[in-house]
Amino acid sequence: MADNKIIWQRGRVAGVEPAADGIAKILIATEQSHRAAPGTHVDVRIDSGEVRSYSIVSAAADGHSVTLGVHLSPTSRGGSKFMHALRPGDEIELTAPLQNFPLRIGAPRYVLLAGGIGITAMAAMAAVLRRLGAEYTFVYVGRSRRAMAFLPELLALHGERLTVRVDDEGTGLDVPALVGSVDGDAEFYMCGPIRLMDAVRRAWVERGLPGPNLRYETFGNSGWFEAEEFTVSVPGLGIEAVVGPGDSLLDALERAGADVMFDCRKGECGLCQVDVVDVDGTIDHRDVFFSEQEKRRSDKLCACVSRVAGAGGGTTLTLAVP
Repeated sequence: MADNKIIWQRGRVAGVEPAADGIAKILIATEQSHRAAPGTHVDVRIDSGEVRSYSIVSAAADGHSVTLGVHLSPTSRGGSKFMHALRPGDEIELTAPLQNFPLRIGAPRYVLLAGGIGITAMAAMAAVLRRLGAEYTFVYVGRSRRAMAFLPELLALHGERLTVRVDDEGTGLDVPALVGSVDGDAEFYMCGPIRLMDAVRRAWVERGLPGPNLRYETFGNSGWFEAEEFTVSVPGLGIEAVVGPGDSLLDALERAGADVMFDCRKGECGLCQVDVVDVDGTIDHRDVFFSEQEKRRSDKLCACVSRVAGAGGGTTLTLAVP
């Protein structure tokens, strides 16, 4: 996270309203003025003392407020529940904007892809490209229009440049066709569920498009399987712990006393990777760090987001000492 100086500040909730089914639009006035470039996020300290990250949908020109979009996750580990319980006047602690997903200005053309709540990371990028008069295509994918945050505003702002793909309307995204339409000099930015981004990455590689032109941000709450309880053991440390459906493997290991290195907590940096000794079940890789070949081997996993799944539960994971 180069060039990211973490500055904590107080914020006051200035407004809360629905953005879509299960998604809250939260306006936070901040005590300090900080510019929020497209692709930035803020870290928020929730009531448990833990920190959660949320993309900045938009920010005031004077740098004194940010707008977030937060999905209420059914497997929330406290973050989205805390955010959805906020009301105008509540005070919270948050950072100045942090950048892990910068938009490079000056490309000949752009393709932006947002899947579900991934729109929170892409909306500001699209707004900047429109303001600059850049050549861009914006694709927004969702299960239903009712669940697609900020859709009316985005349609009004981007017009024909915005393509909406909706599963329950039979217009779901054809990933190979989308990637097949991308010019070789275009830059492609995406944020969304792991399945969507894995499909795009595979199609991108198959076409032989330039690797540096595919840029993405992810969130680790979507995988190939529903989250379920499993047991992790580290014999070398005498550790055995239960990882609940709303828990992360990294958190369970830390509570049990294991010292695991980590940074992003989103499956991007790979710092929290651990060696798998044995698994009774299927590893659900929810990261974007490992290659497809590494995921098929399943001899390592990213503890911050990846899980184990198996029919009927009772699955176990055995790890080497981190």
